[in-house]
Amino acid sequence: MTGTGRVLCVLAACMVSGVAVAAEEVDDLFDLDSPLVAEEPAGTGLRWGGYGELAAAYTWPEPAHWSKLRARFELATSGSLGEGMRFKLSGRVDGDAAYDLESGHYPAPVRRDQRHDAMLREAYLDLSANDWEFRLGRQHIVWGEVVGLFLADVVSARDLREFLLPEFEAMRIPQWAARAEYHGGETYFELLWIPVPGYDKVGRPGADFYPFPIPPGTPVHEDRPDPRLDDGNWGLRVARLVAGWDLSAFYYASRDVSPTPYRTSPLPTFELRHDRIHQVGATMSKDLGRFVLKGEAVHTRGRRFLSEDPTAPFGLKESDSLEYVVGVDVPVEDVWRINLQHYARLLHDHDSAVVPDRYEYGLTLLVNRKFGSRFEAEVLMVSGLNRPDYMLRPKLVWHITQEWRGQFGADIFGGSERGLFGRFDDRDRVYVELRRWF
Repeated sequence: MTGTGRVLCVLAACMVSGVAVAAEEVDDLFDLDSPLVAEEPAGTGLRWGGYGELAAAYTWPEPAHWSKLRARFELATSGSLGEGMRFKLSGRVDGDAAYDLESGHYPAPVRRDQRHDAMLREAYLDLSANDWEFRLGRQHIVWGEVVGLFLADVVSARDLREFLLPEFEAMRIPQWAARAEYHGGETYFELLWIPVPGYDKVGRPGADFYPFPIPPGTPVHEDRPDPRLDDGNWGLRVARLVAGWDLSAFYYASRDVSPTPYRTSPLPTFELRHDRIHQVGATMSKDLGRFVLKGEAVHTRGRRFLSEDPTAPFGLKESDSLEYVVGVDVPVEDVWRINLQHYARLLHDHDSAVVPDRYEYGLTLLVNRKFGSRFEAEVLMVSGLNRPDYMLRPKLVWHITQEWRGQFGADIFGGSERGLFGRFDDRDRVYVELRRWF
């Protein structure tokens, strides 16, 4: 049995039985992202929780293949240390047998990168002093919450090896940070410092959802900056409720969590770099009775975009950009939920050789329908309107019991191969997931 196979067997047994494994048996298994938390016996001061999940996906365009046969296990503990101090420690381990079964389909670097994974998720300490609260350690920092897209959520690093398909809370990679929050009436302040930033995981060339149009066999190297205290990320955010409007604004200076592909010598070689960028943004939401209005906008300075100009340095052109999304969320009789959004990006310094258009825009539509307390059906469609291209995601969710959930769905891509979604036209897949919380 392969190493991945042994991991899958251990994780599957843990999920079905609902029994947590000992820390020495599986490294770094701590997470508390589940809705159910099991209380330990009185006097321990600890809470334990987590989940196990089995997931499979089959990609049907030729050559058809299994693209996921993954077992996942998350475990966490949290508790009080007295004197107003609390802690949380969590982590996750994955094993994916698809990369053993389909060894002839995926290149060796892809198999090594995605066959198995272990991640420390959160590891932080909470402190409080009067109206101030402090969180120190590895943590999630979420500044935006639109449907299906990351926009004002500029702090989070993400695991993009499955594109935007996983649930966002599973995609987000926590950051090592020091955060201070002040709650004063209807005004909220947040100060943030990240001395050692984390970055997006984009995988290796030849993976199903590798994001860059780099020819097969081209050498690619990711250059992650060495950690330096004077080169860390920092930001501040303020939020306030004004006449029923929930408003916030932020400034964030950082190394870009998303890598930019630099074409370097000797050609053809690409180096993925994380440029220094500066972002100013705002969010808003307002309950208007029959629907909720939401919006986000972010201006970014320092980011570079692909250019087809042979004289462009590193094959890139620098441009400031403005991205925004505005949408409505409409509940209907506690049974239906309809969400419609318009998103766009404007490049200020654009010329005809830059690969993205000066103005890129699109729509998202989510329709969710509950059938009693056990079943719900959902369709999410995201479409770029410049070319056009689209991503269509129908799914059926079965809430088997409070502890068990099953899902079945499809991820379908189409349109122009130069589009954000159309480039994955041959990655259409069906999937099934079974999760147990404990």
